[in-house]
Amino acid sequence: MALIGKNNEEKIWNFLTGKGLSAHGAAGLMGNLYAESALEPMNLQNTYEKSLGYTDAGYTAAVDSGKYTNFVHDSAGYGLAQWTYYTRKEALLKYAKAAGASIGDLETQLGFLYKELSSGYPALLSTLRTAATVRTASDAVLTIYERPADMSERVKVQRANFGQKYLDKYGSAVTPTPEPSTGGSCTAAALLAIAAAEIGYHEKASNANLDSKTGNSGAANFTKYSRDLAAAGYYNGNKQGVAWCDVFVDWCFYQLAGRNAKKAQEIECQTGPLGAGCLYSMQYYQQQGRFYTSNPQPGDQVFYQSGGSISHTGIVESVNGSTFTTIEGNASDQVMRCKRKMNDGYTYGFGRPKYDAGTDSAPTEPAQPSTPLKYKIGDVVNFSGSVHYVSSNAANGSNCKPGKVKITAVYASGKHPYHAIAEAGGGSTAYGWVDTDKLSPITEIKIGDAVKFKGGPHYASSTAAADSGSPKAGPATVTAIAKGAKHPYHVVHTDKQSTVYGWVDAALVEKTQ
Repeated sequence: MALIGKNNEEKIWNFLTGKGLSAHGAAGLMGNLYAESALEPMNLQNTYEKSLGYTDAGYTAAVDSGKYTNFVHDSAGYGLAQWTYYTRKEALLKYAKAAGASIGDLETQLGFLYKELSSGYPALLSTLRTAATVRTASDAVLTIYERPADMSERVKVQRANFGQKYLDKYGSAVTPTPEPSTGGSCTAAALLAIAAAEIGYHEKASNANLDSKTGNSGAANFTKYSRDLAAAGYYNGNKQGVAWCDVFVDWCFYQLAGRNAKKAQEIECQTGPLGAGCLYSMQYYQQQGRFYTSNPQPGDQVFYQSGGSISHTGIVESVNGSTFTTIEGNASDQVMRCKRKMNDGYTYGFGRPKYDAGTDSAPTEPAQPSTPLKYKIGDVVNFSGSVHYVSSNAANGSNCKPGKVKITAVYASGKHPYHAIAEAGGGSTAYGWVDTDKLSPITEIKIGDAVKFKGGPHYASSTAAADSGSPKAGPATVTAIAKGAKHPYHVVHTDKQSTVYGWVDAALVEKTQ
């Protein structure tokens, strides 16, 4: 979908609020982006223009054409967020190529930024969706996402002030007040009746009238409600095609509760009529112990994942063996009935709302905890493998290096259940789904510790590009540590089983005492 706005700042504002960020959250993020790049997606870090011999536009064109091949490893900040670290620049380049777009394209960079937030920084994204002050949002972006060398109070104040200007300019829209409604019994059947009445609704190109194929074509109609929110500045600011999936689910529960925000919260997980997005909704169900990875029931909220993040949601209407039927908003800009497969690698799980007691069947499986497997989202662990996958059930993967990674998504029933992204300085290049048996907890290693060297290359220095051979596995001692280096541990063998004597990657040593 094309960006909406007359200039970069307006397009960015509409994109961020369209993804569910609060006005204060969007402003805080934009203040940081302005400080990094002046909101110019082709911005090459100034200190590198002379050394690389490129202007912003020249650098972008050279990378796009393939003339310049060191984009990933040149350590030059680039783009809206001034992405610098090689794994993030590599991911940006892959994202742009997959989209068939320039690395300097604004819409492409915003899509990548949101993907990073969704998969790698879910807690920060939640903060940006609920932030009530620009300073709260700005400080969170500065210290968690951007992390420049200078994060002093002076910098925090400066970036928050940048953000305040965007809030003052674009954040004055007033939330529309829906018309009152009587509501009905808080049952799954009642909710599904509300949802089904909206199937087929969409906005005409003139944006003047709505289809009236059912009796619910007045002000209570979902697309009318959705359009009114867009006109007030929510979502992407577009008056057409704003049937945002999570807003549709919110709206149905809001109707069910008689348009009572408090009652809607009691029934399920939303935060009033505006909602909080797919990921936040799923996390709420997990925290409440009402999240399931199988055996859906009519009235459940279903969540889908794509590319390592929660990307879509809807309402389960019926279940038939290995398939189920849903009602979903934002499918071709209208409300549709969809047929889904239970174990397709796309369906992530189901949230079970709190309907009126005694009116709906009880769960037939125990609720899944937030962490159905050994690790949870946000954990930093060692990855010892050499393959990562584009999906949790992919048959084939691509090579990557072992090292320290962060878990950014979990799909319990997948063949490769953890989505992992390489940690800065951890040695790995992973950015995909990985196997459970390739992950292990990180135990702090100190100088003098006895370790097991797992075999593999050793290096003459902690930053060396070429190795000095690949000695066999065996017991060793840590004699030096270079935190943050590519090969952070210097180890020396302690018997004849191994000949390791040099700097090694973090994933190749394991503490033994």
